[in-house]
Amino acid sequence: MAKKQELLEEAKKLDLNVTEKNTIAEITEAIKSVGNKEESSSDDKTFAKAGKRSEKSVKEAEEKQAKEDRKTADEPAPKPKKAVKPTRSRLERRGKLYKKSAELIEKDKEYTTKEAVDLLIKTAGQKFDATAELHIRLNVDPRHADQNIRDSIVLPAGTGKSVRVAVFANEEQIAKAGKLDVVLSGEEDVTNRLKKEEIEFDVLIATPNMMQNLAKFARLLGPKGLMPNPKSGTVTNDIAKAVNEAKAGRVEYRVDSTGIVHVGFGKVSFGADKLSQNLKALLESIKSNKPSSVKGSYVKSIYLTTTMGPSIRIAISEL
Repeated sequence: MAKKQELLEEAKKLDLNVTEKNTIAEITEAIKSVGNKEESSSDDKTFAKAGKRSEKSVKEAEEKQAKEDRKTADEPAPKPKKAVKPTRSRLERRGKLYKKSAELIEKDKEYTTKEAVDLLIKTAGQKFDATAELHIRLNVDPRHADQNIRDSIVLPAGTGKSVRVAVFANEEQIAKAGKLDVVLSGEEDVTNRLKKEEIEFDVLIATPNMMQNLAKFARLLGPKGLMPNPKSGTVTNDIAKAVNEAKAGRVEYRVDSTGIVHVGFGKVSFGADKLSQNLKALLESIKSNKPSSVKGSYVKSIYLTTTMGPSIRIAISEL
């Protein structure tokens, strides 16, 4: 009973609503519940040994929180995001001259060769003598050797360009060719220039017996498209004829990795008649090189354009 009296006195000090009718267990539970509340509402200012935070740690936590609050207050308010403008079409991003020229071309219309050449001259619109270009997509796979279209042709009206020609042959062969209109000739002269990586020519012509001597310069000439090749008519024993054809307007074309042939066929200043002659000869040459392994349509699309000018689609039936 003494224990119960002690518990009752302690409960009285805590202002608990208990009486002698309550059991010792009930009184003890009531006292414990008050102790748990006081413990949870304390300022955590108990010792660290008891598993609680020490006064020092509490102070450090308060200082850290105050520092974070100040940092947040000093941060500028986020700027509102600007509205994203819709992307303009390719035509809208072009210059004034291009837009003006493009207005003359009907979208999705397929022109005849004559109509396209006439329109090509009207849409040139540049302050320089632009080059007329042919871009033709073929139904070929260049990974197959027989479908890797490559050839050269002498354009009837020439290219309109001043071509610098060099000849890689021995002195005897050069003497037999007679007077040549070239910028460089002879085995020694050409070799010395190539060793210095000085390329001052647009076409290099070589005789078959000299090709082995050019092999060591393949990495220099190949990427520039200057390596002589029998298909392009630049490897031949008839040096004089090759030089004359190169000067007269021989062009070489080759299908790229996507199956498209890109080739220039004259200058806008040539006029419609000469450009039509060159275009006709070029299309016939490409047509004659159709591989026997190609099934179905050989040509997918044909376009004409000028330097920095809009493209004009030609009907495939014109080929």
